[in-house]
Amino acid sequence: MELLNIDCLGKPLRLEGSMAGWQQLFWGDTLVSVIQASTENEGVKSHTFELNTAAPSATDTLETPQQKILKITLETDLRWQPFVIDYRLLHNEQLINSGQRNSKDIEQQVPTVAIAEKKQFSMVGLASLGFKLLKSAKVIKVVLAGASVAAYSWLFSLQFALALIACLVFHEYGHIRAMKHFGMKTKGIYLIPFMGGLALSDEKINTRWQDVVISIMGPTFGLLMSIAALVAYWVTGNIFFAGLAAFNALLNLFNLLPILPLDGGHILKSISFSMNSVMGLVACIAGAAVGVYISYTLGLALLGFLLLIGSAEIVFEWKARHQSHLLPLDRYGQIFSTVWYLVTVGALIGIIWYFAGSGDDMLALPLEILKS
Repeated sequence: MELLNIDCLGKPLRLEGSMAGWQQLFWGDTLVSVIQASTENEGVKSHTFELNTAAPSATDTLETPQQKILKITLETDLRWQPFVIDYRLLHNEQLINSGQRNSKDIEQQVPTVAIAEKKQFSMVGLASLGFKLLKSAKVIKVVLAGASVAAYSWLFSLQFALALIACLVFHEYGHIRAMKHFGMKTKGIYLIPFMGGLALSDEKINTRWQDVVISIMGPTFGLLMSIAALVAYWVTGNIFFAGLAAFNALLNLFNLLPILPLDGGHILKSISFSMNSVMGLVACIAGAAVGVYISYTLGLALLGFLLLIGSAEIVFEWKARHQSHLLPLDRYGQIFSTVWYLVTVGALIGIIWYFAGSGDDMLALPLEILKS
């Protein structure tokens, strides 16, 4: 990930690094210093490199400039959790720049993107370009939305299909709001028949916290929609609102399963990958085991099975966490994200359980799906 990007003698001085301990320092596009990976991934580190410049002196002619060697040193003091990096830039032992960066600065930065090589004309490239142009067209959103309405109307009714589409849009709008909160440009919402929706952005995230917030805001907005439908049911007694609350809760609960690329997979992956110690991973596994036990105890076989698969997937990928370009969560972020996730899951299950006890077979269907 990009730890630092400051000006140095008219060119950007960019420091890249990871939790594995390696660091690479670039002056412009030139790699000038490297620190290899090690267990010492924090603390004080120093990069030193030399630049040769042509600088005429009083005794030189214009044809014979004197070569002047400039010694540049970048000293950093890095801490990962919470992320803070103090830096000092020295030119021939003279301090020319200093400062500090934290996680907020990382969230707002735009990562440096390497210049792409020019490719020869090909039909595959032309087709790819056509697909990108087609995907960005507003008409595609309309077509997909119409197909979704038709698909859900075939399964249920037109009225319920429109309500379900509204729930999907509200869910995806939660993702959009989170993206905009972090200053990311969005491309809107795409509805996909039988698969839900998709909120797109051209920009990439820089931190695990951004990944958690963007991922969980969809189900959080979905929970708010179910609560609103529940209140409407209590006020009006209309069974339509009860069905909407129950099925919307089921839809958002599935999105929170710890399986990539679902929202829950991104959330739990960011939490577990931010844990540096083996004890952190053990705690994550223990929490997942408790979730599996509770699921099977309550008879939610499908939920417990998918939770088990998702937890195993996260454990397998945990070994590569230090190579990630995303800034990890600090301890507070890990705890807050875990509580947010568990509260949202618990509230959605509570809504499903509440309507399952109403005696209506249709309202009991979401709970039966979880038990299957």
